[in-house]
Amino acid sequence: MGPNPLWLLEDLARELDLRPGMRVLDLGSGKGATAVFLAKEYGVQVWAADLWVDPTEAAAYIAPQAGVVTLKAEAHTLPFAKGFFDAIVCVDAYEYFGTADNYLTYITSFLKPGGQFGVATPAMTKEVRELGLIPEHIKNVVGWEALAWHTADWWRFQWEITELVDVTAARLQQNGWSDWLRWSRAVAEYRDERRDGSLDMLETDQGEYLTFAILAARKR
Repeated sequence: MGPNPLWLLEDLARELDLRPGMRVLDLGSGKGATAVFLAKEYGVQVWAADLWVDPTEAAAYIAPQAGVVTLKAEAHTLPFAKGFFDAIVCVDAYEYFGTADNYLTYITSFLKPGGQFGVATPAMTKEVRELGLIPEHIKNVVGWEALAWHTADWWRFQWEITELVDVTAARLQQNGWSDWLRWSRAVAEYRDERRDGSLDMLETDQGEYLTFAILAARKR
């Protein structure tokens, strides 16, 4: 549902050690493309949880033999046993709930000790607090939501200070802005429209502020 989800997941997966048979939660899975990728590429069992897409609708996009369970779930009230998953991934959704100071404690409770946590999320090259404002071309499109787009260093500190996980990756994508722009141009051409203004935002930005962050950690 967001920009270039499979490109993001492919990059994120480089920071994870996914093996056949693992139980993986795809949190904020949208219509299921990322969940299918995980199941097919790595042979893992996937629970695809999303709040906005009905699980029946999502299941219609997924072959029954894919090894994916679809369900509707809110990120703060997940219906799983503690320590159930070997890995949790979240592609272009974590910014909606994961910036809360206590959320990492909650989400990692569903991981086994040594379990892996991976996130791909929209990011800024500089903190809004450091800039003192949300750049106008970003504010005009996403408004206050840009307050949840942070630098990789911000995320590293946010996770490390909890001592719940060992951070194994916290980096800004070198090609994050350009991939995002390529995707938005392709979508605009396919739909023959510029949609929500994101393409204008990216073209104005020219990679000065906007990219994606790739984050990975292991539960202690």
